[in-house]
Amino acid sequence: MGIIGFLILGLIAGAIAKAILPGRQGGGWVVTMVLGVVGAILGGWIGSLIFGGGLADFFDLRTWLLSILGAIIVLLIYGAVANRSGRRV
Repeated sequence: MGIIGFLILGLIAGAIAKAILPGRQGGGWVVTMVLGVVGAILGGWIGSLIFGGGLADFFDLRTWLLSILGAIIVLLIYGAVANRSGRRV
């Protein structure tokens, strides 16, 4: 998969992850794409550990599911860090 395909995959996976998780997540489309790309990398790594294969092809269902799962994990971590640093006592 090329870099443009990976960026598109990250943008769509990040948008789906934001739609799945409840609440309001900040950031525009660039933040969504970065979270999605990092999530795709994380999902590919998790997939290679568990299933013996990571991200295969752009149109492979396993690629999309692993990318969305990774984006959800990254979004949860991002939300926890953003809420902790934004909280004033």
